[in-house]
Amino acid sequence: MHPILLRIGSWPVYSYGVLLALAYLSALQLVVVRARRAGLDAARIMDLGIYLIIAALVGAKLMLIAVDFNYFRTQPREMLSLVRAGGVFYGGLIAAFFVGLWLIQRYKLPVWTTADVIAPGIALGHIIGRFGCLLAGCCYGRPTDVAWAITFRDPVAAANVGTPLQVPLHPTQLYDAGAEAIILFLLIFTERRGRPFAGRTFWLYMLLYAVSRFIIEIYRGDERGMLFGVSTSQFVSIIVVPISLFMLWRLGTRAPRVDVPRGQLATKAAK
Repeated sequence: MHPILLRIGSWPVYSYGVLLALAYLSALQLVVVRARRAGLDAARIMDLGIYLIIAALVGAKLMLIAVDFNYFRTQPREMLSLVRAGGVFYGGLIAAFFVGLWLIQRYKLPVWTTADVIAPGIALGHIIGRFGCLLAGCCYGRPTDVAWAITFRDPVAAANVGTPLQVPLHPTQLYDAGAEAIILFLLIFTERRGRPFAGRTFWLYMLLYAVSRFIIEIYRGDERGMLFGVSTSQFVSIIVVPISLFMLWRLGTRAPRVDVPRGQLATKAAK
């Protein structure tokens, strides 16, 4: 693809860095719009979003360093690089989750309502970010002969993130972006259907993403670290799924039910 989007003099502008910035700005904008609609303090949400972005960047890079420690031990300067490769998404998500819980309580915002406002923004940002991965050549898939395989040819991708060149690979970046797009649609479409309760949108996102990520990891070909025979992200997904199911059940059972008077039910039935 195009790891280097353009050059300004001798300085390369990396595609991943540009798409990463666009991902965070788009996600933040969506979150602020949703916050206004939910009646939350948009200024507080903006501040919260900026801190979450910082936490996500740090967490993603720390998990990347943990799962690929041998590389970073020999290339310590790469620990600070964000323009060519960012990190492991789950690391950013976990760091942002705990930082967010602390800040939400500090700002005296409703915890799960705020989390619901943020969840679609995470999905949107991840969609855009995965296109950055595609352009950079990172997060690549296993060799395959499927009709939709992609072949990387730019030596910069191989030098930066070890992308195999001249080999048809599963486009796992697009698999992830497509899965997130479906999740984003489901979150928005189902948000006000059924019996909504605070926390449902957020934990539904966590559940759906964990399932999709576990499956997509099967087709990944890059070095991601292994735990108990599965990739690091698959291991995290295995933990996230039952937690998400429990939280959906717990918050759903604690949510107040609205009883409709019998007369109103009869009127609706007659219509």
